Amino acid sequence: MKVLVTGGTGFVGRHVAWRLAAEGCEVIFCGRNQAAANEVLRLAAAPMRFVPLEHGVDDAAARLLQAAEGADALVHCAALSAPWGRAEAFRQANLDSTREVIEACRAQGVTRLVHLSTPSLYFDFRDRLGIREDEPLPAPVNLYAQTKGEAEVLLQQADLGQTLVLRPRAIFGPWDATLMPRMLRVMRRGAIPLMRGGKAELDLTYIDNLVDAIWLGLTRPLPRRHNLYNLSNGEPIRLDHLLARVAEAFVLPLRTRRLPWPLVSAIA
Repeated sequence: MKVLVTGGTGFVGRHVAWRLAAEGCEVIFCGRNQAAANEVLRLAAAPMRFVPLEHGVDDAAARLLQAAEGADALVHCAALSAPWGRAEAFRQANLDSTREVIEACRAQGVTRLVHLSTPSLYFDFRDRLGIREDEPLPAPVNLYAQTKGEAEVLLQQADLGQTLVLRPRAIFGPWDATLMPRMLRVMRRGAIPLMRGGKAELDLTYIDNLVDAIWLGLTRPLPRRHNLYNLSNGEPIRLDHLLARVAEAFVLPLRTRRLPWPLVSAIA
């Protein structure tokens, strides 16, 4: 099986590329960071090919189209994930890139597309438990959620073979540059503020579990032309318990500071 991976130099994309190569697939991955690509290639279990994408939109689309030639499947990991930023940056990274992926799949006859989306689409400023994929979505909370939601609409409307959209919650693991590093920085700097006594439950997703889901999506029959699944470890954990486990694993002091939720909410 020949697979093209976008965002292959990032946290999720590199793990996907490594797994596919280890499974014996012919892997091509795209990205904009040559140094990161060299690291991915060096640590791969089998040879892979890197296709650098230039910053010019037209050139990147042409390179992507060429890279998709002869591919059986495409895994779209490239995205801009941040709570804030320029609208144009979110549109290019999350919406335009998805449009380019759809066009590449259509032009090259790629029959299966796996797209990484986000559970941020569900956020509406309240606790939510046991969310199902068919629940109505609230208004997007920020530009990230807005552009990822619009990308999902593009996929639903696209006339492709089969698509699988995954919404993984809070991904962590080796080469994570977001979730765990942020937590560790706060723990090393001082006390972590705890609202509601740290009893809030969180869903996390270990990177290998996400990669397993992607592998199943590439190799198993899908029930519909367009498929959507929420994804997590299936093991909700309280925030205070999570902090204790992280502090123990990294041999860090656990200092917390309890703050009243109404005050923190008002300040935010």
